[in-house]
Amino acid sequence: MIRLGVVGHQGYEGLGDVLAALEELAPRLGLETYLEAALHAAMPECRPLRDPAELDALLTLGGDGTLLRGARLLGSRSVPIIGINLGRLGFLTCCQGDELGAALERFAAGDYHGEPRMVLEAIARDRDGEERQRWFALNDVVLGKSGIARAVRLGITANGEPVATYSADGVVVSSPTGSTAYSLSAGGPVVYPTLESMVVTPVSAHTLAIRPLVLPPSAEVTVRSDDGLGLIITVDGQSGGEFGPGEALVVRRAGHQVIIVRFPGQRFFATMRRKLGWGGLAERDESNAC
Repeated sequence: MIRLGVVGHQGYEGLGDVLAALEELAPRLGLETYLEAALHAAMPECRPLRDPAELDALLTLGGDGTLLRGARLLGSRSVPIIGINLGRLGFLTCCQGDELGAALERFAAGDYHGEPRMVLEAIARDRDGEERQRWFALNDVVLGKSGIARAVRLGITANGEPVATYSADGVVVSSPTGSTAYSLSAGGPVVYPTLESMVVTPVSAHTLAIRPLVLPPSAEVTVRSDDGLGLIITVDGQSGGEFGPGEALVVRRAGHQVIIVRFPGQRFFATMRRKLGWGGLAERDESNAC
């Protein structure tokens, strides 16, 4: 039996129907499903997900945000994540909701590729250099303003070497996976998802001389600011904390990877064309068939 954890976003229509289809398919495919707390409360007859360390794989039902949350739920466990898209974009997911059956059949038969993705580790250090909080991010770590309409000064170093001082709304440090998320919106480059690297992208920099920077995966990026303007750290757009004057945000490659399930025939640039309109809009609405 394959022990399959299940997380889902209850804001999507049709989630209940997908869960019902999953419970019908699971015994035939040799899947033993474990539902996260919110889903289990709605379906108490199913097994609860209590310890992610016991899982062989994870199924996420929602969009990219649900997959990112599922990746953090796994912690440092590198097990395959099957992302099923119930929303509009679903850039990280592998299939649409109506393709759940085909996706699970192929996964159970071993007809898939586990694509390793680099993970970022972010550490907030206080004025004395002591660690006060730590996060893992599949997409990006952002240091930005909490709403004040003025630029802030951010000092950036890489492996201890000064890079630049940005006068900007913030800075995005992204993984290759996250290069097509907030970093892209801020003018950063697209990085092939399995090419390990780190991208440092200023947000609305107040100069023409600052450009996004691509660094090797061995780099350790440190961001400091003496501006007391209520800066905040945001991890994968979902979690984070406050950042005070004189503190430091350190971002580096984590010691584990996230494994994203891809099926034969699925290609990165085809997804770019379809989901992000890369090279035109005609292909955007084509089905992302499994």
